[in-house]
Amino acid sequence: MRVALLSYRSKPHCGGQGVYVRHLSRELTALGHEVEVFSGQPYPELDPGVRLTKVPSLDLYREPDPFRTPHWREIRDLVDVEEVLTMWTAGFPEPKTFSKRVAKVLRPRLDDFDVVHDNQVLGYGILDIREAGLPLVTTLHHPITFDRRVDLAAAATWRKRLTLRRWYGFLRMQGKVARQATRILTPSESSARDIVLDFGVDPERIQVIPLGVDDVFVPPTEPRVPGRIVAMASADAPIKGVSTLLEAFAKLRTERDVELLLVTRPQPGGRTEKLIESLGLADSVRFVHGITDADLVEVMGSAELACVPSLYEGFSLPTAELMACETPLVVSRAGAIPEVVGPDGLCADLVEPGNVDQLKDAIAALLDDPERRAALGRAGRQRVLERFSWRAVARTTAAAYDDVIRQARGERAPAGTEDDPC
Repeated sequence: MRVALLSYRSKPHCGGQGVYVRHLSRELTALGHEVEVFSGQPYPELDPGVRLTKVPSLDLYREPDPFRTPHWREIRDLVDVEEVLTMWTAGFPEPKTFSKRVAKVLRPRLDDFDVVHDNQVLGYGILDIREAGLPLVTTLHHPITFDRRVDLAAAATWRKRLTLRRWYGFLRMQGKVARQATRILTPSESSARDIVLDFGVDPERIQVIPLGVDDVFVPPTEPRVPGRIVAMASADAPIKGVSTLLEAFAKLRTERDVELLLVTRPQPGGRTEKLIESLGLADSVRFVHGITDADLVEVMGSAELACVPSLYEGFSLPTAELMACETPLVVSRAGAIPEVVGPDGLCADLVEPGNVDQLKDAIAALLDDPERRAALGRAGRQRVLERFSWRAVARTTAAAYDDVIRQARGERAPAGTEDDPC
């Protein structure tokens, strides 16, 4: 099959969308399919054989100058004008404006593809692509409605809450587009339930396909650093539970010699930096970001244990990657995380999200029990090897493509060809 894979932003090493695009496109190509990725900035890192077509935005949120005002010479058309005006009025324009741009790019190339795969763009332009006659599959990692609820609950002032409501205004569009989707792929039963509840999608149109873990994530060959705790956060946002972890770590720090490595890019002068300063943790908390996969594997394998304190996750790929590194885990009983780690105590210790004391006690108990740490690590890696393979993701996704293509042609799938989504 000839596949157009769309992603409005595709950070290579941080955030699920860029990781998903890279590994899925690689494995689809290895299965003999032709894949062309269409992405806005930041662009993904892709493997040999996968073509990248850049669909540039104004890149208004780039580092080191997010929320920048572009020079007037950068403005190319009315879509650029809409992007700037939406940003100026506190909205988030990228899903909508990317969808319009990519629809324009694909319009003269309809005969080049058999199927279009939308990676959580869910902009109005995606419906234009479908109306043009291309079969469409949509991946929805999780509805961002939960992020909105957490951010609003954490907002201290009415002005901040008003700004957040405006920022998340794109969710109305995404809900409308999701309800018209032919087939939605999502990585967990938890996300599937939330898509039905928050977006009103027909559950019959949703297929659960868990994510995979790349083979580079392996156990360490060097000894782990005593007292080192690692935590992953794709964004410096309340939903990642970093504040809960920092408060728990501050209590641990009074009892024992520990250090915390946070794999994230903090917002300069943001809530995380301020909390570290107020808790007096500047000498024992380090940030790690902008690193390669090999460096990330080294960081994950260097810790005595890792923590995933998120208040919600649609899958939590970092959790599975840590398990592949045999790093013992303390995780929140939130969203899809229990699906990833399995029953409590098998591959990880689970705590209630947002509960500082539970988190602190669980980490302390695991630090004091090297045999249990080793057992959790071994069990976690075995679970990853048995359940989370990118090749399996690609095979099942390709079967979904074939089904949607047949549906568009008015054909029925041959008996016995349905793939097990797990």
